[in-house]
Amino acid sequence: MSRLPVIVGFGGFNAAGRSSFHHGYRRMVIENLPEALRQETLVGLAALMKLVSYVDGQYRDAAGNIYDAARIEATFADKILGSTLIRRIELFDDTAVPVHQKLEMSGAAGQTFSFYLPAKQLPKPLPPSWSVAVPEADTEDAGQARSKGGAVLVTVSSTLKTMIEVERDISVKSAGQLPTGFDPADHYSSRFHPRGLQMAITAASDAINSIGIGWESIADAVAPDEIGVYASSAMSQLDENGNGGMMQARLKGERVTAKQLPLGLNAMPADFVNAYVLGSIGVTGAMTGACATFLYNLRLAVEDIQSGRRRVVVVGCSEAPILPEVIEGYTTMGALASVDNLKKLDNTDEPDYRRSSRPFGENCGFTLSEAAQYVVLMDDALVMQLGADIHAAVTDVFVHADGFKKSISGPGAGNYITMAKAVASARAMLGDVAVRERSFVQAHGSSTPQNRVTESLIFDCVARHFGIEQWPVTAVKAYVGHPLAPASGDQLMSTLGVFKYGIIPGIKTIDRVADDVYGERLLISNRDLVEEPGRRDVSFLNSKGFGGNNASAVVIAPHVVEIMLKKRHGESAFQSYLELRQGVRQKAKAYDESASRGNLMTIYRFGENLIDESAIAIEKDQLSLPGYAHPISLAMQNRYADMV
Repeated sequence: MSRLPVIVGFGGFNAAGRSSFHHGYRRMVIENLPEALRQETLVGLAALMKLVSYVDGQYRDAAGNIYDAARIEATFADKILGSTLIRRIELFDDTAVPVHQKLEMSGAAGQTFSFYLPAKQLPKPLPPSWSVAVPEADTEDAGQARSKGGAVLVTVSSTLKTMIEVERDISVKSAGQLPTGFDPADHYSSRFHPRGLQMAITAASDAINSIGIGWESIADAVAPDEIGVYASSAMSQLDENGNGGMMQARLKGERVTAKQLPLGLNAMPADFVNAYVLGSIGVTGAMTGACATFLYNLRLAVEDIQSGRRRVVVVGCSEAPILPEVIEGYTTMGALASVDNLKKLDNTDEPDYRRSSRPFGENCGFTLSEAAQYVVLMDDALVMQLGADIHAAVTDVFVHADGFKKSISGPGAGNYITMAKAVASARAMLGDVAVRERSFVQAHGSSTPQNRVTESLIFDCVARHFGIEQWPVTAVKAYVGHPLAPASGDQLMSTLGVFKYGIIPGIKTIDRVADDVYGERLLISNRDLVEEPGRRDVSFLNSKGFGGNNASAVVIAPHVVEIMLKKRHGESAFQSYLELRQGVRQKAKAYDESASRGNLMTIYRFGENLIDESAIAIEKDQLSLPGYAHPISLAMQNRYADMV
């Protein structure tokens, strides 16, 4: 009997805003929300973006003017909507990106040439073709040297190869960025942390706070080694405080710092959470699978919980790739939607940056973005014991490679396997009707011409086999872009919103589905599909990554999970659980109210509660650590008794 991995908390940040309590999801479907929910979403974003502050029980702007929800909507709605989701790049000037241009300088007709240089800037060792003179006093050269701050006169007898800094206008100008005005670094002591790790700390804290149960209470309920954290980034931390700064330092004439290399590792989104958010000594890992990385980590968590090895697992990914170098790399591959290609698509002189990502429509490449998404999973027995809320359950994650390939970036056969297995798994558990009539798909939907054909063909083949006639397909990248590692985290957050509110986000950046899409059995709409909450029982998350990294997950709706828990644990136990859950939900709601006022309650425990290693006690069958409620069992069984 497998334990059921239940999502009890979730949080993070992307271009739509805060993920916990469905705020980011609601931003994507805001046109179809009732007034109260719409205003609540806008108020939360206004506080996150520092348009208003919550002071003395009221929202105020910088001038001290007082706002209620209606006035926030009337005053700031246009600014909020225009400063979220995909938009023109704001993180740097895309028309003036600093680059180095090579130069070769030489004297006329092979003659030498000279220039002044401060003595402290002389290279060591001195190039063989250089000669250096210190101008004698009372000479014209000495006067010029003094005017240049004590410079020496350098004479070069051959060609001098050097570089100068110039500015370059890049061809890609749109990205999915965190809401304008929101800086994760403002919410904790983030000195020298790369942006990706700043986002990881705030996102993991958001997920933990959303549970409504203090982490200490959760940790005290299980053994220390029954907790796990699986999180990573796909491309590491590439800004100046991480690997990017380390690689660029000497080329820019700067020094490498002691923190750039360790903070640049792609395991840091897990390590930072262990060390500064949870204080966990349980299992940890950082699985990477290109754009399918989130699902790769989720698979480890699901299998750990199902097997009983772990009872609580935190899963997440964080990526901050909106950097000129990364954009140039993907642009050179022809993968991103450039300004010129967007103009050609729309036959216009001015591109619509908001609509640069167009899954399953006429498109020209994906749109890079940044995001950090984390979820907390528990086994069903612990959920019942603690009264944790139920947002969904993840029953399977399937991963397969493509086999032999012509191109490392091209799609292949592996995704047919993962999607077919996912649907077959759901059918075996929930039945034909749930799969045929009560499921929907969160597509990878990268917005490339190749993806719209190949992924739709996979969906079409799977739908035909399982008898699905009108399979709703949504693609969150149309709203928030492609953040690489956390991409399926964005999909999962959207799925939880669909389960809660019943609105499947339409692909509103497209005018119509492209002619080459295999859409006969697929329901792909550019309008939100508004249904009653509880209409969908299961969602299939699909992810495709460079190198043949394919993953598909089965996510079960909370109303179905509750039925499953009643059957396993009994009606009486479930009623006791519901009573516990009321208090948990009240505490969770208190955090949501705090976060919507701008106080994210970010957890960052640097150097706190360090373990006294001298107090670690190892006994016959257990290991005890100071500060942890339960010991770690050392009563190991011989799993190979028939062989030894």
